[in-house]
Amino acid sequence: MTYFFAEIVGTFLLILLGDGVVANVLLKDTKGINSGWIVITAGWALAVFVGVFTVSGYSGAHINPAVTVGLALAGHFPWSMVPTYIIAQCIGAFIGAFTVWVFYYHHYNRTEDPVLIRATFCTLPNINAPGNNFLSEVIGTFALVFGVLYLMPPADGSIGSLDALPVALIVFAIGLSLGGTTGYAINPARDLPPRIMHALAKIKHKGDSDWSYAWIPICGPIAGSAIAALAYLVLSSSSIGLGD
Repeated sequence: MTYFFAEIVGTFLLILLGDGVVANVLLKDTKGINSGWIVITAGWALAVFVGVFTVSGYSGAHINPAVTVGLALAGHFPWSMVPTYIIAQCIGAFIGAFTVWVFYYHHYNRTEDPVLIRATFCTLPNINAPGNNFLSEVIGTFALVFGVLYLMPPADGSIGSLDALPVALIVFAIGLSLGGTTGYAINPARDLPPRIMHALAKIKHKGDSDWSYAWIPICGPIAGSAIAALAYLVLSSSSIGLGD
């Protein structure tokens, strides 16, 4: 079960550092308050780098259900292991969000804007337009999974440690170019378990968890990963044909 615990640890690190940078930028009286979108996107990219680099040798460092599903659809990962990976990723994400809440506990209670508080746990659209929000997550995840498929050897569906940086750069590019609409969840585990943690956390000015939006950062990334896998398979079969 090494891969199970590795996915927990990798996703924990992803959310600890990813949600952590958002908390540092948005919460009141932090050292990083108001440091901006570039800091957030860079922080998330580095969170991906750390999460992938540390556990890639044990589980392949999927740390994202959309990546796991995309690899399975592309034939690079056994479907029998998909549920176990997704459960581990959700556990790690929840623990990561819990740790961020504990770490910034006093800053949460000094922050009066419930939208900013929720944004440190999960994603939310800047313009509430479900169709466009869903499409944003589909396209962003397509870019991620399509890139990852070309980094993972077909034999084992694993990212090597040296591939952690390219994956982080893909996430950085997505955040800079495509993150302005929904906050680029591109990872169901990045959104749902932290949203649950937000609902459970005791924070003075917390507000609601916006469950009406929660389906978009789950379904959008899965749809995007499926399209990425299909495109990858089409291109791979075409290249094989040309080579013949």
